[in-house]
Amino acid sequence: MSAPSGDVAERAAAGFTDQYGGQATGRWAAPGRVNLIGEHTDYNDGFVLPFALPMRTVVAADRQDDERWTVWSELSDETISFGADDVAEPGRVTGWGAYVAGVVWALREAGHVVPGARLAIASDVPLGSGLSSSAALESAVLAALLDLGGLDLAPERQPRLAQRAENVYVGAPTGIMDQSAVIRCRAGYALFLDCRDESVEQIPFDLDAAGLAVLVIDSRAPHRHADGEYAARRRSCEAGAKALGVAALRDVTVDQLDSALARLDDEETRRRVRHVVTEDQRVLDTVALLRAGRVRDIGPLLTASHVSMRDDFEITVPEIDTAVEAALSAGALGARMTGGGFGGCVLALVETDRVEAVAAAVTAAYAERGFTAPTTVPVLPAPGATRLH
Repeated sequence: MSAPSGDVAERAAAGFTDQYGGQATGRWAAPGRVNLIGEHTDYNDGFVLPFALPMRTVVAADRQDDERWTVWSELSDETISFGADDVAEPGRVTGWGAYVAGVVWALREAGHVVPGARLAIASDVPLGSGLSSSAALESAVLAALLDLGGLDLAPERQPRLAQRAENVYVGAPTGIMDQSAVIRCRAGYALFLDCRDESVEQIPFDLDAAGLAVLVIDSRAPHRHADGEYAARRRSCEAGAKALGVAALRDVTVDQLDSALARLDDEETRRRVRHVVTEDQRVLDTVALLRAGRVRDIGPLLTASHVSMRDDFEITVPEIDTAVEAALSAGALGARMTGGGFGGCVLALVETDRVEAVAAAVTAAYAERGFTAPTTVPVLPAPGATRLH
């Protein structure tokens, strides 16, 4: 999870000065997120339980008079510029700039007068790791433009707009979870999100008090949301719901699962449906345990989630499975892949005094298999998107 050295907010401010001269009006930050449990349930109208990470994307920005947006990115050390014509319809701005242009487009589509702006972006959210670097970028840009333009968009409506930017302008079929977590999470809590009505509940997740940590393991296996496999899983879920005569798989309960599976002709669809229905129940069970203060008891649910993703949803890869197996063998209370799959990160619930031992065990297992060495970091739940000053 390497990133340029120095505080990310200071890097964004310095980048702004270097590129444009003078000082930015302000700096706006949005975090990455990790999903504690509830994978591929969001676009099935189900339940998810993410929390925000301490790693952030920061946008330093100020207004410019014309309808143009100029953006510098620390990652590529590249500056792009686009105008109103370029955001008139999806596809005209491509690459990383599409995530910025998509936010401008979505705001304008929603009827807002978006101010022209100069922006400088710095980030320590790892790219391609399943930690929602794209949602962090969109949400930091959105926060900046809302403030710069004095635009009125209630916090509960912001995730849907940011999601629309990614779905329609960028073309990545993500659900509502990433943007909701990045914008609405609070420090010390996990966000229990009902993806059907977008209601949220802040669930206490006090790892310190329980003597625990969440170890995030970057598998170094690249993660790409917009690839065909993610879209294929979504299509399969939609086909299953249609065959069962329900609006979404969220409407099938665990008690109804056996009879529902018996009505499906295709074995692959049965596996996909089984994952989503059981995963929704695992989220509900995890929330119940956390409400009761039983943090360490959620471990087996995390591990069961991983087994379901591996066997029924078939979205893990050897690096991911190796990290989970090694973490559990070294004493983790539970471990699972987090994110859309086919790479990305693993999270492990670990006793605080076992963090280094579990990290070392995963690294050793990677070396034995000849994989690129993973990176690991213990994390605590952090705040969502905010203006820094």
